[in-house]
This record gives sequence, structure tokens and C-alpha cells, in this order.
Amino acid sequence: MQDIMMLVQDPAAWVALVTLVVMEVVLGIDNLIFISILTNKLAPEHREKARTLGIGLALIMRLALLGTIAWIVKLTTPILELFGHGFSWKDIILIAGGLFLLWKATKEIHHNVDPTDHDEDFIATAVTTGFTAAIGQILLLDLVFSVDSIITAVGMTPHLPIMVVAVVVAVTVMLLAATPLANFIEKNPSIVMLALAFLMMIGMTLIAEGMGVHVPKGYVYAAMAFSALVEALNMLARNARRRRKQGSH
Repeated sequence: MQDIMMLVQDPAAWVALVTLVVMEVVLGIDNLIFISILTNKLAPEHREKARTLGIGLALIMRLALLGTIAWIVKLTTPILELFGHGFSWKDIILIAGGLFLLWKATKEIHHNVDPTDHDEDFIATAVTTGFTAAIGQILLLDLVFSVDSIITAVGMTPHLPIMVVAVVVAVTVMLLAATPLANFIEKNPSIVMLALAFLMMIGMTLIAEGMGVHVPKGYVYAAMAFSALVEALNMLARNARRRRKQGSH
């Protein structure tokens, strides 16, 4: 309790908290895009429940990982060497997560481009199976993003209370933004393809990080922001053309 009071009175701790909250929210965007696309494939009455459950599991997983910080830090210790490069558990998790994202995004792009091909649909058409499959995939990606998130937090501050508050705030923001983002993606089909392209880029970034190649996050998010801006201009142009057509009739 005394340590917490000291942190509350320490300006540096508040700066660390704000910085970490921003970092966690930004890292959570990747997870949120995946959850939005995945849950939109479910029956409408199950979507919000799946989003809430998926994000709730992310919070539980991150808090659980924070409780094992000593073990989490050890995840960065190399456990095997291939081609002259040492791979840690963190690297393996990031590579596996990146490969999963690439595979999943590629499958979804295929189904969007060729909607008549239902035989290979990844999520079964039965609502029960679809819900279970969606939660399973969300849980898998939650693990990947949670490990990355917590290791980032450990690198930014040594204070556990700051990490806990930052994680809770970031996941709360994800929870509030999940439904509006999912609804926006559903109402704008072209956004789905853009979001899937983002997932592919994030997957490649995770694989590169796992291979030991540092990719500055600023470049990745700048590219995403630029693409989103271009798509927003396209949407405005389409809406303007639609209004002109309606006006001419």
C-alpha cells in the first residue's frame, strides 16, 4: 500500500502510466481488428457476446501473465539456435501468431473474392460450431498479442501496479470500441478487405520480430493510417456520387 501511495505521488510514474496506456491501446488495435472481422461472421445475436467474451479473455490472460512476470521475462531467453540465430519462446510465439494471421487473412480474402466457394469456409455454418471456433481463434490471437503487450510493458516500467492499471484501461477502451468498429466494418464492405490487408501486414511484422528483425511500429501504423485515409476519401467520393445520382432522379 505504501509503495502504491509513493507511485501516486511520483510524477514520473504518471508519465510512465500515460505512455504505457497509449502503447497498450495502440497494440490493442491489431487485436481488435481481428476480433471485429471474426465476430462479424457469426449470427447477429451472437456477435456482441463473442466480442465481449473474447476481449474479457484478453484481459484475464494479460493480468495472469502480469502475475508471472519473472517467467515472462525468461521467455526472451534463447532456447534453440537455427541458422546462427537464437530463438526464444517469445520469438516462437510471435512467428506462430504471424503465420496464423497470414493464413487466416489469406483465407478470408479468398472467401471475399470468391463468395460462392462455401466448401472451404473456415468457420462452420452451424452457429454453435461457429461461436466455438471464433472464440478459439480469438483466444489464440489474444495469447500472441498479450505476450507482446506484457513484454512491452515490462520493458517500459518496473512497477507492477502501473502495468496492471495500463492493461485494464487499454482493454476497457477495446471493449468500448469493439462494437462500433465491428458495425462500421460490416456496413462498409471495402473496409473488410483493407482490414484483412492490415492483418497480413501485422502478421508479417510479427514474423519479422520473431526472426530478430526489428520493425519500427511507427512505420507500420503510419502505413495503416495512410491507407485508412485513402479509403476514407474513396468512401466520401462514393457517397458524393450516390447523392448526385439520387438528386438527378
